[in-house]
Amino acid sequence: MNQWLNKLERKLGRLAIPNLMYYVIIIYAAGAIIGLVAPGFYEMYLSLDIGRVLHGQVWRLVTFLLHPYPFYSLASIFWLVIELALYYYIGRSLEQIWGTFRFNLYYLSGVFFNILAALILYFVFGDMIYPAGLTYISRSLFMAFAVVFPDVRLYVMFIIPVKMRWLGYLYGAYLGYDIVTYAMQGTKEGIAMAVAIIVAVANFLIFFIASRKLQRFRPKEIHRRQAYRDEVRKANNIANFPRHRCTVCGRTERDNPDLEFRFCSKCEGEHEYCMDHLYTHEHIVTYVDPGEDIPE
Repeated sequence: MNQWLNKLERKLGRLAIPNLMYYVIIIYAAGAIIGLVAPGFYEMYLSLDIGRVLHGQVWRLVTFLLHPYPFYSLASIFWLVIELALYYYIGRSLEQIWGTFRFNLYYLSGVFFNILAALILYFVFGDMIYPAGLTYISRSLFMAFAVVFPDVRLYVMFIIPVKMRWLGYLYGAYLGYDIVTYAMQGTKEGIAMAVAIIVAVANFLIFFIASRKLQRFRPKEIHRRQAYRDEVRKANNIANFPRHRCTVCGRTERDNPDLEFRFCSKCEGEHEYCMDHLYTHEHIVTYVDPGEDIPE
């Protein structure tokens, strides 16, 4: 699958949207404002209602992303800002590691899978509003971040430092609990919620398990490869550096492999000369005693 992704990136990479999370955050915030100012407007005109989509309201295939944020109190505004900042940080970090195209593919495939799930549920259960938005699509980024940056610490409640790998395990268990709980309700809405969560998890599993070679994009692996390249470059520089150089003419053994070089015992310091200048050069002496004869 990794080879397929490489081919796809070569063909479609120019269409990728740089800094996609910036636009995602705008959509997320716009959905929160709509839910706060006009409750019920989303379900009536913007939600992913496949029945209405099939009757011509095709804009719902895009506007369902404007899912309202649940406001319970004034504190919800604070937590919304924290959530947006966190998701922006996570998204930008993943884009820097994976590249713009692969990050776009990961995120937008989650949008596509939700639309596909809504179509399947519509034909199985009939007319219904699929409870999709950016919530679980964005939360799949959290799991991806936990895999790519397992040793990064987040401060829970701004106090307790916890590594991302443990938060990823905890969040995975939480999603599993939600899936079972919604599925056991037996209602169309409960099953739809369970499917929405499964779609987000499926997007994560497809991208990481089916393309395990993407581990090469982890920061530790990138650092290891960079360190290896630096060592190889140093070794090549040492190998290409000439071992002998004439102090007078500057020639080396690379200029003429037949050249012979000798050190002059009368020069102060280590000065090497080719045979053409070994006996004709002016000796290098930093200090001469006035009473001492200068050697010729």
